[in-house]
Amino acid sequence: MGWGEFALALWIFFLSHAVPVRPPVRPWAVARLGERGFTFAYSVLSLAVLAWLILAAGRAPFVPLWMWAPWQNHVALAVMLPVCLILALAIGRPNPFSFGGMRNDRFDPARPGIVGWMRHPFLVALALWAGAHTLANGDLAHVILFGSFAVFALLGGQLIDRRKRRHMGAEWDRLQAAMTDGRQPSLPEVVGEAPSRIAAGLALYAALLVLHPLLFGVSPVA
Repeated sequence: MGWGEFALALWIFFLSHAVPVRPPVRPWAVARLGERGFTFAYSVLSLAVLAWLILAAGRAPFVPLWMWAPWQNHVALAVMLPVCLILALAIGRPNPFSFGGMRNDRFDPARPGIVGWMRHPFLVALALWAGAHTLANGDLAHVILFGSFAVFALLGGQLIDRRKRRHMGAEWDRLQAAMTDGRQPSLPEVVGEAPSRIAAGLALYAALLVLHPLLFGVSPVA
């Protein structure tokens, strides 16, 4: 289907991320699936559409924009390690400031973990992933794909901040001000809270190295 499939997949990707979180769709879905059920279904949908979109980009006509060089792979490999660690430190932990948080009523501003570094860790991971893969791919379809993700990640934090502040009111400001009394947590504080998460991040990185050629047909270490 060439460009048609890629354009359709890109449109459905952004539609699948915009519609489920909008009122009244999200409250309707949460009422039927529960908070965890909604988060699980939303995650599965997002990953499925993302996989289709990446495959569609690979099937789009190849239009080179710049020449590939081995150092571009090295940059991607280096960037993906912190991406995996950020995801491991963020998944499943309370984060009332962004999407994807679980048990937000248990959020402790005195021990915010990675949230003390970044309100939107998933968007930071997305921006790093997209930027690294934009560099490592030099054709038009993949530059559109990963460039769109990077722009989405960079602008998404501001949109979420406005939505959350409107929804939470003064609680947003109180929690933000209370986080470690305005001091960012140190690296030992964040890592020490969850050494198992660091191990999970390293395992995810290793798994991606092994599975990347099987899933996407390209080895990142070739």
